[in-house]
Amino acid sequence: MNLGRYKAVEYTDAPSGGTGIDKQPADGAVRVAAPGPKGEGGSGVAGDEVCDLRDHGGNDQAVYAYAREDLDEWERLLGHPLAGGSFGENLTTYGLDVSGAKIGERCRVGPDLLLEVTSGRIPCQTFQGHLGETRWVKRFTRQGAPGAYLRVIEPGEIRGGDTIEVVHRPEHDITVAHQFRAVTTERNLLPSLLAAGDALHPELVDAARKYAEKYGS
Repeated sequence: MNLGRYKAVEYTDAPSGGTGIDKQPADGAVRVAAPGPKGEGGSGVAGDEVCDLRDHGGNDQAVYAYAREDLDEWERLLGHPLAGGSFGENLTTYGLDVSGAKIGERCRVGPDLLLEVTSGRIPCQTFQGHLGETRWVKRFTRQGAPGAYLRVIEPGEIRGGDTIEVVHRPEHDITVAHQFRAVTTERNLLPSLLAAGDALHPELVDAARKYAEKYGS
C-alpha cells in the first residue's frame, strides 16, 4: 500500500499548486473506505492526499492499482528502476493482470476490504511532469496498460503483502484495457462500454450513452 503527501511542484495546473502522485510505502495497516462523491471526497486510502479534486478521487476512483509486472516492463522501456508507487498507485499488485481486469470485477484485499473495478487511469500532464518523460501522455496511452481505479464495496484495513483474491468476474467482456481504448484512441468503442452496466464509472456511462445517441451503437 502506497500513500502520497502534498508536494508543491511547477508541472501541475491543480489549484493547490501541488500533487500527491509521488507515493511511498505505508508503514503498517491502512484504513480504506469510500471517501465521498467526486469533487468532495479525495482518496479512499487514509493518509493519502489528493490535491486536485476536479479529476481525481471520489467514490469511483477511491483506490488506484497498477501491476508490478507492468512497472517492470516500463523499467525495461525507460531504462531505469521504478519503485512501487512510482505511477501514483496505491496498490502495487503482483501476479494480477490489472489492465486485463473486467469492469465490475471484485477483489478481496486482506481479510476485510472488498474493491470493485470501475475504469482505467487516463494520463495527465502532472503524471508526465512527475516522471520527467517527454511525450509521456502519448507514450503511456499507446502502451495500453493504464491500471485500474476501484471503488470500495466493503471497507477494511490492509497492509503491504496482503493477499488479493478475485472473488467476482462479470460475464461481459469489457476490460479496463478495452475501456481505456474506447475513451482515448478508439472512441467508436464507447457504446460497447454500456455492457458493463452500473459498475462502470458514472462519467463513462454518460459518455457512452451520449455517443450512442449521436452516432448509434
